Amino acid sequence: MTAQIDTSSCPTPAWLPGGHLQTIYGALTARYHRISFVRERIDTPDGDFVDIDWTAPGLFPDKLAGGQASVPDPQLGHTAAHRWLQPEDRPALSAAQDASALILFHGLEGSSRSHYAQAIAQHFRARGWVVAIAHFRGCSGFPNRMARAYHSGDSAEIGFMLDAVRQRVPHAHWHAVGVSLGGNALVKYLGEQAEASPALEAAAAVSVPLDLVASGRQLSESQLGKWVYCRHFLQTMKVKVREKAKRFPGNVDIFRINQARTLHEFDDLYTAPMHGYKNALDYWTRASSKPLLHSIATPTLLLNARNDPFVPEASLPGSKICSSSVLLHQPSEGGHVGFVTGRFPANINWLPIRLARFFETRS
Repeated sequence: MTAQIDTSSCPTPAWLPGGHLQTIYGALTARYHRISFVRERIDTPDGDFVDIDWTAPGLFPDKLAGGQASVPDPQLGHTAAHRWLQPEDRPALSAAQDASALILFHGLEGSSRSHYAQAIAQHFRARGWVVAIAHFRGCSGFPNRMARAYHSGDSAEIGFMLDAVRQRVPHAHWHAVGVSLGGNALVKYLGEQAEASPALEAAAAVSVPLDLVASGRQLSESQLGKWVYCRHFLQTMKVKVREKAKRFPGNVDIFRINQARTLHEFDDLYTAPMHGYKNALDYWTRASSKPLLHSIATPTLLLNARNDPFVPEASLPGSKICSSSVLLHQPSEGGHVGFVTGRFPANINWLPIRLARFFETRS
C-alpha cells in the first residue's frame, strides 16, 4: 500500500515570492492571534523536567478555578504562560469527556511563543479543543537540570509527553502535531510504535526534515542557510550550552562550541556526543524518520512545501515509501512553517485550517 499525495496549493500572495521570504515573513511579520497559557511542570524519570502549556475550555490563564482574578507570575514574564497550573485547575482538564485534544511539539529553539504554536493553539482552542504545547528540555524559558538537552530523534521524549497529557485528560480524543524538529521526532515515534497502536486519533507533521542529512547539509552549506538561519538558531543554542558548561564543567568543549558557525559544527561538538551519537552525520542518519514512514499506522498528514529552504525538494518522500496511513501534502509554495496567505499584511491562518481539515476528514 502507498500513501496518497495532495499537491493542492497554499495560496501565497504574489507580493511574497520564494521560500526564503515566505519563511521569514511568516515568522516575523504575518498576523496571527495571540494566546496565553497555564503552565504545568512535569518531572521526568531521569530527574529532569518538561513544561507543558495548557489552554482548554474552563481553564483560564487570567482567572483561577474559583473565579478570582489571577495575578501574572513574574517568573513567567518572558514566556507565553500567565500562571502555573494549580490543583484546583485539574478538574477543568480531567472533566473533558469525549472532547478533542491536541498536543503540539515545537521546532528547533521553538516554544509556545512561536508564531505557529500561537496560531494553532488559538484556532483549536476557539473551537473547544484542549490544547497542550509540549516544551522540549530547555525550551520553555528555563534551563533544564541536566547536561543533555533535546534532539531531533528523541522519540522516547515524545512518548513520555504523550503519556503525560493523556493521563491528565484521559477521556479525550487526542491528536498530535509536530513542527520541523518536533515533527521528525513525532514521525519517528509513530513509526517505531506502529505495532503498539499509539492512542492518537491522528497526527500531522509540518515542514518536517524527514531526511536530517539532507536538511542539515542544506542549512550548513548553503549561503543563506549558513549566514542567516544557522546564525539565528545558534544565538540561543550557544547561550544555553554556555550556561550548561558552568554547571557541568568538563562535559562540553565550550571554546570550540563558541567557534561553531553551522548546525553541523554544533551538532558535531554538542548534540551528537551529548545524546549518544558518534558525530553529526551519525546523529542525522540514525535520528531521521524517513526510513520509518512505511511503518506508520496512525492516520498522519505530512505537510511540506516544495520551496522550503530548510528541506531540499529532492529529499521529500514519494508515496511508495510511505504506508497507506500517510497523506503527503506537498504544495509548491509555503516556505518553512510560513504558509502565509491573505491580503497585505497577510496572516498564517491557512496552516491551522489545513490541520483541522485533516483531523476532521482525513483528507
